[in-house]
Amino acid sequence: MTSTEHVEFVSSVRALLAKHAGRDAVRAGMDTELGYDAQLWRLLCEQIGVAALAIPEEYGGFGASLVESLLVVSELGRTLAGVPMIGSAVLGVQAVLLSGDADACDRLLPEVAEGTRSIAVCWAGRGGWDTPGVHADNETLTGTASYVLDGTHADTLIVVTPSGLFEVDAAAEGVVRRALPTMDPTRKLAEITFAEVTARRLGSGDPVAVTARLREIAWAAVAAEQIGAAEQCLDMTVEYTKSRVQFGRAIGSFQALKHRMADMYVLLESAKSASYAATAAVAAGSPSAAEDVWAARTHCSETLATIVAETVQLHGGIAITWEHDAHLFFKRAHADAQLFGTPRRPLTQPV
Repeated sequence: MTSTEHVEFVSSVRALLAKHAGRDAVRAGMDTELGYDAQLWRLLCEQIGVAALAIPEEYGGFGASLVESLLVVSELGRTLAGVPMIGSAVLGVQAVLLSGDADACDRLLPEVAEGTRSIAVCWAGRGGWDTPGVHADNETLTGTASYVLDGTHADTLIVVTPSGLFEVDAAAEGVVRRALPTMDPTRKLAEITFAEVTARRLGSGDPVAVTARLREIAWAAVAAEQIGAAEQCLDMTVEYTKSRVQFGRAIGSFQALKHRMADMYVLLESAKSASYAATAAVAAGSPSAAEDVWAARTHCSETLATIVAETVQLHGGIAITWEHDAHLFFKRAHADAQLFGTPRRPLTQPV
């Protein structure tokens, strides 16, 4: 966070989530077919305007930036609420904007800003995000997109193909959607098959550059979510060690556990710095964005995995019960580490 306004904004989001996205509400939402509390999403859109943040004013948005959107993503990471923020309000919106198609922006984005339309980005093949699963023959789409965020209930599909972006009405003939079983019950993924579906091409930009930019945005968003989840894991671990008594003392008073929690804190702060740097670079279109995002993606994934493992260890047996939230954060950590692909090397070569 870079300003007093950001601090106040985050406080507002956190207050709303504290009131409407407690553990019982999140668990109730994840057991529904939708996968989240629709009322929570309406409140976030109507009271905070989260879906409108990064949408330009001419398309019904607030004209803010990805910085504000990813601050919301980070707060949602603290709760594990499965609302369509990353899938629709971040990736969906940015895919439409990146296409440069003014007509599509004018038709789709005002309703997204209001929270009445959701967008799902259809991208990965069965082997992952490096190779799109759908191909285009002129304006006819064939293939299967896997691991689509919020794909089972989205209104509009933006399809990433080797030859560019395409828009498809989710109810179009030839579109078959299937919910995928996932390790993380708080996040819904879908497999969407296109059987010679007529689509509308979006823009005429370089598909390689558009896809690379979309990947940067996706990784920056996941990193933001990871630091929110890691912070919540640390907070609940500290609180638990203050109340858990062993040998007549709160276990948090034992030096060995203090050191472990101090290490968690240091790791979290460094991950926050990496995430904030990546968010700022992507939002500004900085030349260093690819490297900053690569660093954040790698470090934040490792950080959340480490902190959530410590959370489980320091909570003891209670952490592996269904009633406790630790196992949900554990599953989110390992699922997020694979979402949108795994960075194996820097995206740009050193000069």
